Amino acid sequence: MSKAFRLSLVAALLIGSVNVLIPAQSITRQGRASAKSVGEQGRNPAQSLGAVPPEQVGLSRTRLDRIKPWVERYIADNKLSGAVCLVARRGSVAYFETFGMADKEAAKPMRKDAIFRLYSMTKAVTGVAVMMLYEEGRFNLSDSVSKFLPEFSHMRVAVEKTGPAGKPVLAYTVPAEHEITILDLLRHTSGLDYAGPHDEKGGMSYQSLGLTPAFTADYPLAELSKRLAAQPLVHQPGTIWDYGWSIDVLARLVEVVSGQPIDEFFSEKIFKPLHMDDTGYFVPESKLDRLVGFYQPNPDGTIKRGTDPAQEIGRKKPALMMGGAGLLGTAMDYARFVQMLLNGGELDGARLLSPKTVTLMHSDVLGDLPRFGSVLSAGYGFGLTFAVNLGPGKTASLFSKGEYNWGGAAGTAFWIDPEEKMIGVFMMQTIGDIGKGREFERLAYQSIVDESKEPEK
Repeated sequence: MSKAFRLSLVAALLIGSVNVLIPAQSITRQGRASAKSVGEQGRNPAQSLGAVPPEQVGLSRTRLDRIKPWVERYIADNKLSGAVCLVARRGSVAYFETFGMADKEAAKPMRKDAIFRLYSMTKAVTGVAVMMLYEEGRFNLSDSVSKFLPEFSHMRVAVEKTGPAGKPVLAYTVPAEHEITILDLLRHTSGLDYAGPHDEKGGMSYQSLGLTPAFTADYPLAELSKRLAAQPLVHQPGTIWDYGWSIDVLARLVEVVSGQPIDEFFSEKIFKPLHMDDTGYFVPESKLDRLVGFYQPNPDGTIKRGTDPAQEIGRKKPALMMGGAGLLGTAMDYARFVQMLLNGGELDGARLLSPKTVTLMHSDVLGDLPRFGSVLSAGYGFGLTFAVNLGPGKTASLFSKGEYNWGGAAGTAFWIDPEEKMIGVFMMQTIGDIGKGREFERLAYQSIVDESKEPEK
């Protein structure tokens, strides 16, 4: 398969099929009154992420005010319906604002406790779940995943050729030279991507197996794992970074090792301890008024209402629970999750991970391995489910060396900066519009006027 063809196909999957990977755990109340705003949340005064004046944490209020006209230009040009922007530093929220509409057609203003489809921001949650089990001694990162998921034994790798119509077709397969390890899955070097190999007639094998679109799936995660394992890999394991289904296989690993469905593990081990009360795999009826409308871009960059099936994503419990996409939640809920990581695995007395484990997660474990496609930005390595900044000189950006981040296919994004002790969460809901989160991050960084460490001399 040509590189150009695969790049276009992966882009289509990321914008089309991956945007509907919506698995299955209810957003539960867990003791908070649904009428309360996210800003109130019913938390104890001692809990993190209370609001403070920006100057108290070294940010300029005047410079943060540049965010408003930036967002409002997009809204005025019909390139954005609405957004929620949150910046926290040194454990306190310095900026938390809403803009535009949660649902333009219904004339519903955006609110701080609006619920968004998070898409691939689900991956970081799965990564934390995997590392919690790793800390319990349940496996080594060097273990073959087939030790727990035997369907991944004896994998083969596709070798493709150009077919009669100039399109790639499967020529033959060869044995995998190495087993897929848990580390391979965490860093996307498993040989699994989102497109999958072609078959002998040039068709896409994943599509023929009903893997896309996943929101229509009527089978569980265990079946997804078996369907993926039944097809050849697109690369030899451990040789190439290629974004794909790896984290969904890890979700099945969590189920097998823990003995719990992935939704129950997330709820019990992560969401409840962190008081992420509005996060889950579907929105209960009592909270549906907070679910944000779903939009898609026109060719000129303006937006239009998404299709009716897309609007239904998150409104009911689906059959397929996954780890690579599917969670829904609020800006503040996700801020609590990333603040836990910035704190070294702990938030408000709830410790999920050791600081040493969190350090490993945001260390570059990709090294010099080649990267396929353009999903990973220039100047970034990759850790365990995160892109990792290799330094301003390599990224040509304001962001600190060691900053780590990821986002979702509908424009949601987050970042964590250990050097500046800062986090950011950006929420919007236009499929395929994945650039605005990085623009928001830049606007947050330019507001820093009191760096957390002495500059190097």
